[in-house]
Amino acid sequence: MVEHHPVHNSEVYLLGLSPRPTVPPPSPPSPLTPTAVEPSTPIEQLCLDDVEDPENVPEASTRPEASTLAKQRITGAVHVLNTEATALRSLTHVYKTDTIAADGFNAAVEVIVRQSGDRGKLVIIGVGKSGHIGKKLVATFNSLGLHATFLHPTEALHGDLGKIRKHDVVLFITFSGMTPELLALLPHIDPALPTIVLTSHAQPLGCELIRQRPTAILLPAPIHEPETVSFGVSAPTTSTTVALALGDALAVVVSQELHPSVSSVFSQNHPGGAIGASFSKPSKIGHLAVPLCEIPVCATSLDGVLCAEILKTGYESPSGWVRVSDSLASPGRIRRLDAAELTRAASDVADFLVERSEWISIDTHTRISQAAGWIRDPFMSLPGYGETIYNEDSVLAVMENGEVVGVLEARQVLGWLE
Repeated sequence: MVEHHPVHNSEVYLLGLSPRPTVPPPSPPSPLTPTAVEPSTPIEQLCLDDVEDPENVPEASTRPEASTLAKQRITGAVHVLNTEATALRSLTHVYKTDTIAADGFNAAVEVIVRQSGDRGKLVIIGVGKSGHIGKKLVATFNSLGLHATFLHPTEALHGDLGKIRKHDVVLFITFSGMTPELLALLPHIDPALPTIVLTSHAQPLGCELIRQRPTAILLPAPIHEPETVSFGVSAPTTSTTVALALGDALAVVVSQELHPSVSSVFSQNHPGGAIGASFSKPSKIGHLAVPLCEIPVCATSLDGVLCAEILKTGYESPSGWVRVSDSLASPGRIRRLDAAELTRAASDVADFLVERSEWISIDTHTRISQAAGWIRDPFMSLPGYGETIYNEDSVLAVMENGEVVGVLEARQVLGWLE
């Protein structure tokens, strides 16, 4: 006789329901893949090394399910960070190698500097995420002493066009180059105004805004691959990152051309918060000086010292200054060295080393504004030190009790704002 025993299992059967297809588990983030148009440098060379290696993801918990979830999160985060870092490396390569990009950047800097000299301002226009990038750049430009304002294109068509004056520069930010709101506004902006377009297009004819305003300056901000390829969604991520970085580059370079001392301008415009607290407010010349005892010595004699050796020492010097015997190489003079001079003896390069007899002595308690007034004269006469011809590279020797206690370049004094 056969005995029948019930069969136990863990499955649950629902009657009357049609079968459903099995849903596969979600796939991990897609790896970086090159676009159809290959860049001049392979993307693999632009990526950060080993950042997506799962073995490098730290353990977050001893529980298996928690550990797996944590690894997935970190892998996803690292993928985003690596993708955006790659986009910035790719953009850097563009501006190093592409003539159109380099010419556009130079032209943009020139018009902003020129119009700023005419009391003009930079008007930044954008919508959506590009508008948010524009507002951030306005804040950066203003903090660096460059008058800038944001203009929303829709509000501009309803009265805010009055913000734009005849000496201003207009900067459009648009990834597509064909944002409808910007195209609607363009005919109402004076064609005589310098116009810059920060966009993903690498060629002027690819940008609809520039096709309609051929005199506009192209400022390319391309990304190495579409965001849908990187993340499976076209949400502005890498595109806004490169736009922000390029805008920051423009702000810093323009500020450096307009202000001899960007740091002093920034400290004046940013007195609040932790940044403001980090700035002391120097008032006397001694506050700006680099202590002489802290300047590294490259050699105790000028004999046989090559410019390359001084350059290396200057690179390692926190202040950028270098001592060679009783002479000094200032940061400005070191920066001007060209490749042909590196193999030459430092003593053979004109206006490179400044001997002690050429230092301009000034008392440590002299007010910075007072020293700047003296130096601005073509022939300056410092009390007790006679008449001297100066330039921005002149070395000021800060004196205390008859001894040299520090040095600085004349340009630091000229650029200081109290």
